[in-house]
Amino acid sequence: MLSQRLEQKLLQKLSPQQILLMKLLQVPVIALEQRIKQEIEENPALEEVSEDTWEQTDTNEDPPEENKDVDNEEFDITDYIEEDDVPAYKYETNNQRSDFDNKEIPIASEESFLESLNKQLSELYLDEKQRKLAEHIIGSLDDAGYLSRDLSAVVNDLAFMQNIETSESELLKILKMIQELDPPGIGARDLRECLILQLKRKSPRTESVFTAITLLDKYFEEFSHKHYDKIIKKGIINEIQLKGAIDEILKLNPKPGNSLSISDKTTQYIVPDFIITNDDGKLELSLTSRNIPDLKINKIYSDMMETYSDNTLKKNYEQQKTLMFIKQKLDSAKWFIDALQQRQHTLYSTMNAIMEYQKEYFTEGDETLLKPMILKDIAEIVKLDISTISRVVNSKYVQTHFGTFLLKTFFSESLQTDKGEEVSTREVKKILSDCVKAEDKNRPVTDEQLADILKKKGYNIARRTVAKYREILGIPVARLRKEL
Repeated sequence: MLSQRLEQKLLQKLSPQQILLMKLLQVPVIALEQRIKQEIEENPALEEVSEDTWEQTDTNEDPPEENKDVDNEEFDITDYIEEDDVPAYKYETNNQRSDFDNKEIPIASEESFLESLNKQLSELYLDEKQRKLAEHIIGSLDDAGYLSRDLSAVVNDLAFMQNIETSESELLKILKMIQELDPPGIGARDLRECLILQLKRKSPRTESVFTAITLLDKYFEEFSHKHYDKIIKKGIINEIQLKGAIDEILKLNPKPGNSLSISDKTTQYIVPDFIITNDDGKLELSLTSRNIPDLKINKIYSDMMETYSDNTLKKNYEQQKTLMFIKQKLDSAKWFIDALQQRQHTLYSTMNAIMEYQKEYFTEGDETLLKPMILKDIAEIVKLDISTISRVVNSKYVQTHFGTFLLKTFFSESLQTDKGEEVSTREVKKILSDCVKAEDKNRPVTDEQLADILKKKGYNIARRTVAKYREILGIPVARLRKEL
């Protein structure tokens, strides 16, 4: 049943300028470069500043108000051509530090994983069918160099995809040939076979190598779970032989495919958004703007506005559309430049607040000096919303004199010691990590023992919390850390 009623609502709407700023805040510097290039391609009123025309400036001008439809708004053309209003250089932005030396990173051209195997395959004496089978098997290998599909499935693939009839025994014969290629271990169907293939190609064949092959062949399950006592009790391998065999196995590569250059994958580089330098205890912060172009308003579009300024209301429909198009592009360019300037200011003020809050840590580089810090703490300092701080720290990196770190890792909850002092959970994780590194690998400490160690240091933490922190740090349980 239809009905009418009056309803009053309070809604919050973001302007296009605010939405643009929010989007620019959350992208890291390496993605910002692509975003600027995209904007330059889409907006002809925006262009890069050449080095000889750049004039450094600072501005706190507010961006122009939101543009509306031409049919519902009349605009003053002098807003775009009066020199005394907002000078053109005010809408230029410099994204480079004055002392920045822009250097290109050379990328080496290397042979890919598949190219290397196919090159070796061409040197084998194979007939046409065998070569097609071998090429199909090589193409079925995963990035680690394993054949993860069953041979029966590969037989079906060849029948349906290439109309080639074969059998598992014929494929196995071809697979054995592929397993003789380099690097050793290629074409294995599981980790056990991969390690045995590498051991069989070891030269010279020492007693430890033979023992390692026996260990993997007969006791792989016990070995993978580090049940060394069970292996020794079998009476075939003593403790000294077991230790020698394990030393040989640890030298092997569990992912032989990764030992070859895989050009198909894009190499990922971390470009820090912030750089903190320590000058005799004095911290200095700077923003990184590598390869980000400097922007300005295109003078041709500014001149076009002046050309269309006379007798605007007497222009025909097509001229009005042209004028509106120019106005929209100029507005968009000004908003984008202003958003970039606001982004730089927001990023700098936020990172500066973090640096001052964690001054002892950034000065010394000692994780135990890291204070408990949440987004709300920084938001209150810089007078911004928590969501804005979250966007700033998202996917951003900071380079310091002791390493490069993801910004959000500096944020942590607090724990209270026996003395009532609040410490960061990262401090506790650092102590846990140090305890594991210093442990006797013959008798690694358990989670319960780690909890006791922390309690003696004044951190009252339950065993299950220790287990959670250990898993976060990627540290396996005590049994899997055991060594002979």
